[in-house]
Amino acid sequence: MEKLNHPAILVVDMLNDFVTGAIGCDRARAIVPATAALLDAARAKGVPVIYCNDCHLPGIDRELQIWGDHAIKGTPGAEVIPELKPQEKDYVVPKRRYSGFFQTDLDILLKELGVKTVVMTGLHAHMCVRHTSADAYCLGYDVVAASECTDSFTEEDYKIGLAYLKTCYGAPALTNAELIPLL
Repeated sequence: MEKLNHPAILVVDMLNDFVTGAIGCDRARAIVPATAALLDAARAKGVPVIYCNDCHLPGIDRELQIWGDHAIKGTPGAEVIPELKPQEKDYVVPKRRYSGFFQTDLDILLKELGVKTVVMTGLHAHMCVRHTSADAYCLGYDVVAASECTDSFTEEDYKIGLAYLKTCYGAPALTNAELIPLL
């Protein structure tokens, strides 16, 4: 595979409430080292890093009806875990739905940065990563899944998520060893 076409790394919901808090995922801890390594490599190569973070309004957002209170705006649960804390030149896009694109400024940010390929990381491969990937594809971006840097509540959901991205959006699932040289 040749170098990725003007990539950006999207970090989806690597928040306190998703990793250890209100809807904590035990499997999320395992992807932190690989995600940190990918983010460091991207930054070193001048590849934009963009965090797409749940940031819910209490008592209003529809997702709260399904998942209960989590990532409530202004609370510690809505903050990125310390190990992956955004750096000075990174971008943060708050979201109130599964997709990082739905009624946010992610698309205009990517266009202004000249991004053509989004590299998906974070939680959950079968939900927020999937919905963000769907919108990215529909908006004309190439999609790549960082296989060591995304996960789900279960191995089955993780595999279903990555298979869906491959089948529907042509998104290859690449390890860091495969991905980093392509940035």
